[in-house]
Amino acid sequence: MNVVGIAEIDRIKKRVQICDYLVVAQLFLQDNFLLERELSFDDIKARLLGHWGTCHGINVAYANLKAQYGENINYSFILGPGHGFPALNANLWLDGELAKIDPRATVDRAGLKYLCRNFSWPDGFPSHASPLTPGVITEGGELGYALANAYGMCLGHPEKTIAVLIGDGELETATAIDSLNLRNLFDGSNNGKVLPILHLNGYKISAPTIYARKSERELNEMLRGFGFEPFVLNGDDTETFQAALQTKAGSPFYVMKTNKGEGGPNRHQDAHQIPLKNPKTDAEELKQLEEWLKSYNFTALFDVEKGEML
Repeated sequence: MNVVGIAEIDRIKKRVQICDYLVVAQLFLQDNFLLERELSFDDIKARLLGHWGTCHGINVAYANLKAQYGENINYSFILGPGHGFPALNANLWLDGELAKIDPRATVDRAGLKYLCRNFSWPDGFPSHASPLTPGVITEGGELGYALANAYGMCLGHPEKTIAVLIGDGELETATAIDSLNLRNLFDGSNNGKVLPILHLNGYKISAPTIYARKSERELNEMLRGFGFEPFVLNGDDTETFQAALQTKAGSPFYVMKTNKGEGGPNRHQDAHQIPLKNPKTDAEELKQLEEWLKSYNFTALFDVEKGEML
């Protein structure tokens, strides 16, 4: 594990902000990716397809985990809510991982255009995580398997550390909830370490999640019943998140709370997929989208010519 100082805490927060911008740009834009002129209807994709609501939380988890484990060659990250693929795509692009399998995805101006324009685009990137993505082994709409996959990867591999992000709607599936029992098979020194993170943003596609309706005490006791030590976190409190990751615990289970659709014009169930439905034809929605994109101050945080964070 790494000891994370004030500078790294600031870098984590900047990374989340950068990746949030990249998500929104992928969902909406076919041109004008750096907002170098006023946004117009022509800049908006003809068909808007994807899921915004879970993406901020994915970026939060990814950035915090990378700060702790990113230099460990035996560390892997498993994304349960694969419908939040633009967040994973943003992080892989930012780290240059996407360019390793697709030389057009360079971390520069041309690569940014390629990343955004080709998300949910014919012959481009799919809206969900898929095996086309580096390291992805299942299609991202198949909720429920992430935790079982994490334990499977660690079985007989004591050198491995696998962090797995589980959506709170995903944990309602029989496969996911039953996978909590796998912890009981992992006592001893022959297996790796699994770090489950429940993304508690409160809503699935059309309603509040069951786990969002539980009290914190009730949820913690449920997790303790499965043999875990729960840590409840405000995802945007980076200092607390980092402290929790550094706490020594035999079987930690992190409950990461974020607002669904954080940063966007709508939250909760209205933010699950595309929160602005008609920015290509509605002037008010176009203005909202421009304000939303500008709120991330992307060009002040990332030098697209050099391909590096400022």
